[in-house]
Formats: sequence, structure tokens, C-alpha cells
Amino acid sequence: MIKKSVQTTQTGVKIDFKNVKLETITTMVQNCAEGKCECMSDETKKKIQNMQVMGQDGEVELHLEGEVSKEEIEAALQRSKVLNKD
Repeated sequence: MIKKSVQTTQTGVKIDFKNVKLETITTMVQNCAEGKCECMSDETKKKIQNMQVMGQDGEVELHLEGEVSKEEIEAALQRSKVLNKD
């Protein structure tokens, strides 16, 4: 089971993922960047200026830069089809 921890940073929001493949998070970010995801509202997408994935299989960090709130991102993670395939 994927574990997620969302934290506010000075530049936006950071998400720590545990028990996840790096490829899964990369796919999620790519879908979002290409407008293929439905997890975030258009309003939230417009607030994100940059997305950066770091880490390796098992422990992955996703940094979102922009005026997004922790609550917006937590809601988007709940709706993510990539993360919630079970």
C-alpha cells in the first residue's frame, strides 16, 4: 500500500511517497503535465509552476512549486487514478 505525506514548503507543497515505484510517480506527473489527469481542478493546475520528482523505488519525493495548498493536493491525491488503481 502506498503511503503519502503532504507538507507545505516555502515554495509550494512536498509529497513524500513510501512503498511506491518511481515510475508510478513519474507517470502521474507526466499525465498531469500533459493535461491527461483528472485529479486536479484546472484552477489548481494553473497554480503549479513546476513539478520535480526525486528519489528511487520505495521512497519518492514530489515537489510542487506554486501557490497551491496542502488541502488541494491531498484532495487531488485521493482522486488520482494512477495511485488508486487497486
